[in-house]
Amino acid sequence: MNNSHTVDVFPMQTIGYVHSPVALETDEGWGNAVAEIHLYDDLAAGLHGLTDFSHAVIVFLMHHASFDPARHLLRAPRDRNDMPRTGIFAQRAKHRPNPIGITTVPILGIAPGVLRVRGLDAIDGTPVLDIKPYVPAFDAVENPTVPEWMDRLMHGYFD
Repeated sequence: MNNSHTVDVFPMQTIGYVHSPVALETDEGWGNAVAEIHLYDDLAAGLHGLTDFSHAVIVFLMHHASFDPARHLLRAPRDRNDMPRTGIFAQRAKHRPNPIGITTVPILGIAPGVLRVRGLDAIDGTPVLDIKPYVPAFDAVENPTVPEWMDRLMHGYFD
């Protein structure tokens, strides 16, 4: 097995942008944040039928993030002293090899080309890569195991 890796590049394009009252990155208080995802006009029809779902999974690019392996590959979440050092793939941190964010949010409403949601932890101007309906058969897991520190870390995040 070869221990080196090659860099594969896959073309992606944004489908729209987040419009949010939250302009600065924060690690708490996202639960009541109401945001709109404004799609490009040629993709607006893609929202048709999403009103039949209560939630959507938003895939976005954390465009202010950067990844420095020396700082981010193995670290305490949010650099908190009360958290264990873990690898980036055991965290939901923004500074990662590919700064892709994924959040499941309740749908508040849909207008032509605009999806209105609550609890999207993406700042104003964030590029959106995809929107998927929340489907329990794909997205829900029964009896998941999560380390105890994750509950402490998430305290206040969505409040």
